[in-house]
Amino acid sequence: MNEFSERDLPPGRHRLLKEHLMTEIRQSSDPKPARRPWLRPALVAGAAAAVAATALTLGVPSGSSGTPAASKEAVALLEDIALAAEKSEVPGGIRDDQFVYIKSRDAYAGHVDGRRVPLEPVHDREIWLSVDGTREGLLEEDRPGSEPVPLEPGSPDNERAIHYRALSKLPADADEMRDWLYRTAAAQVDEERPDRDHAAFVLFGDLIRESLMPPEVGAALYRAAATIPGVEVVHGVKDSVGREGVAITRTGEGEREEMIFDEETLTFLGERVVGAGGLVDGTSAVLKRTVVDRAGERP
Repeated sequence: MNEFSERDLPPGRHRLLKEHLMTEIRQSSDPKPARRPWLRPALVAGAAAAVAATALTLGVPSGSSGTPAASKEAVALLEDIALAAEKSEVPGGIRDDQFVYIKSRDAYAGHVDGRRVPLEPVHDREIWLSVDGTREGLLEEDRPGSEPVPLEPGSPDNERAIHYRALSKLPADADEMRDWLYRTAAAQVDEERPDRDHAAFVLFGDLIRESLMPPEVGAALYRAAATIPGVEVVHGVKDSVGREGVAITRTGEGEREEMIFDEETLTFLGERVVGAGGLVDGTSAVLKRTVVDRAGERP
């Protein structure tokens, strides 16, 4: 398997690529610089990833010393988002042989040999992910030199896969979801980056960005995110196509993650990543999320 070069990754993401994206689904090389790795095909915490054994209690800070609890505004907003998620609809009669299709418009900066590569032009990104994780998916990006990338199927018995069937088995209880979130994110934590809370928040963002989630599981995830210390709210944030919304944010590892939601419908719009000096290191907008019959088919 050819791996995506570490030197092209944004800061703080090398371990995420190693532990999640280069395991069972990400099987092909990508020589282009500055592609944000946590937007690469579906997340999987690799079989070799270490998992924390400590049980976590809902609402108790569990990472960086002295990090305050999530703001009251963030807790209230995430509860509203959870309630909206419970009422959301997914396509009916989803079959194992189908694919989750997600279209977005993305642009990310990167770092090569310690130097920042400027933000690339915004471009279309389309991904087809196997509903049950056993069939080859597909990734296409509309950028110079890009070719379709086949996504090899993962192991059907991987307990930490996030294809639709696997997500359907995740806890619908917020306490249990929080435990799962921290256990799974533990693979990203090491001596150099000990912030378990930020690892959990990054995983939260990964889960909502490029997957299809059952309503009850999504609601539990948003409620679990409300217990992550350091989570705040920022208003007036725009996604990559200019839609303005309210963002659930957390700062850690030298950057601020902003997950943007429509203020009226509370649906997920996209994300923005703000790095050192206030420079935007990434921006995206989810335009379509549905189920199709085969990889490469557009709704």
